[in-house]
Amino acid sequence: MDLPSLAIILQAALSPNPDQIKAAEESLNQFQYTPQHLVRLLQIIVDGNCDMAVRQVASIHFKNFIAKNWSPHEPDGQQKISQSDKEMVRDNILVYVAQVPPLLRAQLGECLKTIVHADYPEQWPRLLDWVKHNLQDQQVYGALFVLRILSRKYEFKSDEERTPVHRIVEETFPHLLSIFNRLVQIVNPPLEVAELIKLICKIFWSSIYLEIPKQLFDPNVFNSWMILFLNVLERPVPLEGQPADPELRKSWGWWKVKKWTVHILNRLYTRFGDLKLQNPENRAFAQMFQKNFAGKILECHLNLLNVIRMGGYLPDRVINLILQYLSNSISKMSMYQLLQPRLDVLLFEIVFPLMCFNDNDQKLWDEDPHEYVRKGYDIIEDLYSPRTAAMDFVSELVRKRAKENLHKFIQFIVEIFKRYDEASLEYKAYRQKDGALLAIGALCDKLKQTEPYKSELEHMLVQHVFPEFSSPVGHLRAKAAWVAGQYAHINFSDQNNFRKALHSVVSGLRDPELPVRVDSVFALRSFVEACKDLNEIRPILPQLLDEFFKLMNEVENEDLVFTLETIVDKFGEEMAPYALGLCQNLAAAFWRCMNTAEADDEADDPGALAAVGCLRAISTILESVSRLPHLFVQIEPTLLPIMRRMLTTDGQEVFEEVLEIVSYMTFFSPTISLEMWSLWPLMMEALADWAIDFFPNILVPLDNYISRSTAHFLTCKDPDYQQSLWNMISTIMPDRNMEDNDIEPAPKLIEVVFQNCRGQVDQWVEPYLRITVERLRRAEKPYLKCLLIQVIADALYYNATLTLSILHKLGVATEIFGLWFQMLQQVKKSGVRANFKREHDKKVCCLGLTSLLALPADQLPGEALGRIFRATLDLLVAYKDQVAEAAKEEEAEDDDDDMDGFQTDDEDEDGDGSDKEMGFDAEDGDEADSIRLQKLAAQAKDLRPNDDDDDDSDNDYSDDEELQSPIDEVDPFIFFVDTVKAMQASDPLRLQNLTQTLDFHYQALANGVAQHAEQRRVEIEKEKMEKASAGGAS
Repeated sequence: MDLPSLAIILQAALSPNPDQIKAAEESLNQFQYTPQHLVRLLQIIVDGNCDMAVRQVASIHFKNFIAKNWSPHEPDGQQKISQSDKEMVRDNILVYVAQVPPLLRAQLGECLKTIVHADYPEQWPRLLDWVKHNLQDQQVYGALFVLRILSRKYEFKSDEERTPVHRIVEETFPHLLSIFNRLVQIVNPPLEVAELIKLICKIFWSSIYLEIPKQLFDPNVFNSWMILFLNVLERPVPLEGQPADPELRKSWGWWKVKKWTVHILNRLYTRFGDLKLQNPENRAFAQMFQKNFAGKILECHLNLLNVIRMGGYLPDRVINLILQYLSNSISKMSMYQLLQPRLDVLLFEIVFPLMCFNDNDQKLWDEDPHEYVRKGYDIIEDLYSPRTAAMDFVSELVRKRAKENLHKFIQFIVEIFKRYDEASLEYKAYRQKDGALLAIGALCDKLKQTEPYKSELEHMLVQHVFPEFSSPVGHLRAKAAWVAGQYAHINFSDQNNFRKALHSVVSGLRDPELPVRVDSVFALRSFVEACKDLNEIRPILPQLLDEFFKLMNEVENEDLVFTLETIVDKFGEEMAPYALGLCQNLAAAFWRCMNTAEADDEADDPGALAAVGCLRAISTILESVSRLPHLFVQIEPTLLPIMRRMLTTDGQEVFEEVLEIVSYMTFFSPTISLEMWSLWPLMMEALADWAIDFFPNILVPLDNYISRSTAHFLTCKDPDYQQSLWNMISTIMPDRNMEDNDIEPAPKLIEVVFQNCRGQVDQWVEPYLRITVERLRRAEKPYLKCLLIQVIADALYYNATLTLSILHKLGVATEIFGLWFQMLQQVKKSGVRANFKREHDKKVCCLGLTSLLALPADQLPGEALGRIFRATLDLLVAYKDQVAEAAKEEEAEDDDDDMDGFQTDDEDEDGDGSDKEMGFDAEDGDEADSIRLQKLAAQAKDLRPNDDDDDDSDNDYSDDEELQSPIDEVDPFIFFVDTVKAMQASDPLRLQNLTQTLDFHYQALANGVAQHAEQRRVEIEKEKMEKASAGGAS
């Protein structure tokens, strides 16, 4: 398509007529892959004679096309742009990026970013030469613009990925320094100079963000840069040309330059100016920085802050950054000494006023209370807020330098309280009181543990905080609620004071001012947590929940949901009467939040966070009423639409939370409804399409479907769930692109099928065994190998004859059993078993191996029988030890309680080689010790990052989670003994031969297992009777 035709189509895309827009878009899509299309778009973008709106449409289309097609995401993705077109674009975009108007430059900048990230340095080696050449020429702005994009590519890169930075710095920094030098010397500089200095600052920032380039370790070079930064820091911002509008003013060029300078100096100080740095080269740099610059920067910063003391202007972000620098200086003695002479002025005349309620707060409170609330609870706002930085400074000061400052600061606050109390109504300094309350709340951790303040806290609350619950001024009512919440956990000597605060906070939920209501909800959470007598809250619970949901209708705030979760946690099953209403309200709030989040399309949107909170609260409610299955039937219709929609790509942001709800609904409902079954295909689609990272979460509901609704799983043919499960597992298990860790849930699901569907899925045994064996051959992680061997054990327990015949048919029987026995014998240096570590693993192996013992002689020769028999005995002993150890830990019994078969040498004096329980010899006493060590090691392991060598990161099925399985009802000792008895009945000679091959040690073990099995029979019978009588009594 030629240029004029393309311009006409782009013009049509601006038409008010939707049909014309659609036709234009279709034409663009039709021709977008033709040669030269990109080049022509670029020609239109840079053509000054062309209509600006058309150029803008062209720039957006150009940007989107490059983002999608320049470097296709799929490794084998087809190249949509020819190399010659790419060359043309690369050569021309550099020339024009500085010449086009700012609106178009932003779009071309995005394109450059995409191209640089994909092509530099390999496909675009000349880029740096172009930058270097133009830094010495008239194209300085364009060169700096491109260099900023180039340096940003490496801002967060470390180690080898960072290598290209060294050359970029080497080639360009000398030129940047001389340009910076020239710019700083211009008298009455125009705004364009600010733009150039800002770009130099950003390039410097990106280049030093993670580490100092070696060129800057040269003291002369570094000194030259620092002189310029300090010059910019000290120099007053030009008054002329400053916008009057506060929003425009803070992003005005010269203030941006000031911000970036402070930012860079902070980064150098906090990351590289610390004398504790380990690297000797960095330590030398830190010493030089501390000695030559840190104090000078501190002085400049204090002078800058003095501007706001005199009523002048500083942007919020600059104040915030300066206070961060000062906070970091408190702990360094040399810096603190420099700070000390000016500390009182700083603390009382600059920092404290920043903590007080101000004109901007009042304006926002009156005009947009929702925005006031959002800003107050937004973590991102905190990063930029002078008030948060002021609070952090005071906290750091009283934490690190309490002796000189805590008493002095508290005296200052007490004086404010006193003056406030003594003043008549029209002269009360409400804003100062607000700042004083904020300070008291911010210092709560320090005051709660420091005498004499600790003993005075209750008195302070009663005298200075509680009266403000009825203040005529809204922001003081809100602050009183917040401070009360900070101190809700102290020990009140008079419970009436706790009660009074609690009721005042609850009354705050009905305050006419929205921010007061929100701060009251936030404080309520602390009171609910601290409340020792729930009767304080119980009578008002219904009205409290009502107020709650009125507020949730008004405002989307994650903290609201946290408070609700706390109430539900605290009251547990007492929430049953409200469960349905709560879920309905939370579901409605969830849809509102999702709609807001979709409209805003912001990643950190409070609506999106609150939506996650709503789902978490629903899970908390479901958990609290988990013993009341009838409620789940009532709640299901409310939650189904959420589950249906959010198990698709629409729910990627909340997928984990939704799966938790699906897990609760499929586990605690009396039965799994057909409507709930309709979610199965959605989870399978998500798993196949994009949700593989959530496989462990999806495992839980899939297990519930198969184990709690087995008949439907087996009989339904439309959809065919058995086939659906096979399709998914047979795609994931053989996938060579998937790591061992990623596929762990697959063998667990096969286990669920074999254990729950005994005798009903014979046709699936062979296919599942085939893919299990295939994956086992190339599995590397020990934990996955164990899971895959357990699938074989489950298949043997399912049907030993069928399984063994399939293993022979596949020609892998010898290989598999060889590997299994090898894994059973493997131990770590400590002597602890290396594989099958959990009780569950050992039990599954016991059941699988025992099932083999039941096979007739023609299927299992004598030698194999003996080997299996001995391995099973060893496993049963290890399993018994582990169960006993777990029970002992659970009951926290003393060591001298019944050790259940752990025997020391001197107990075994009657010479028969077996004690009354299990027939351990001394070696097995060591095994007992090693199990204790294993437990301790496991506990220690929980406290440190997971190492790959010991990969048991199996949260879904760990033994301490009460996941139900049909084998829970099977006692492995009884199963073993009954199998041996059956062999004795059917083939006594075979058993006799087997017994004769056992050495003394294994005979003793066999006797012990037999005795323990009888003991277990008695225990199980007793448990059954106790359950029956308990059921009858209830």
